[in-house]
Amino acid sequence: MQEDNELEIPIDIKRPLVIRALRRSNVRKKIAEYLFDISPSCSYTSEIAYNIKTTPTNVIGALRGMGSRYKEDGSLLSLDLVEEKSGGKNIRLYGLTPFGKEILESIKEKR
Repeated sequence: MQEDNELEIPIDIKRPLVIRALRRSNVRKKIAEYLFDISPSCSYTSEIAYNIKTTPTNVIGALRGMGSRYKEDGSLLSLDLVEEKSGGKNIRLYGLTPFGKEILESIKEKR
């Protein structure tokens, strides 16, 4: 999540950063594609992990960042591809943002 005093990165600069982050991490890419497929619905960590065949820890790292393996500035949340929603008591749901949908649509068109 960004603080109010931070400058928002323009979309034309953010787009190549997002593409690079998705190319560098297969887990990030699979999460984004899965959320694109279920959009506009949201999903929770273990369900995402089950559907993309990885561990919940890897999903959390790709979504939020975790140590040196998944840097926070390259996380799906910080890149504005994914948004976090509260699903009640201690439940975090994740869904694709409009920017995330736009990026994934452009990636799928190039295939």
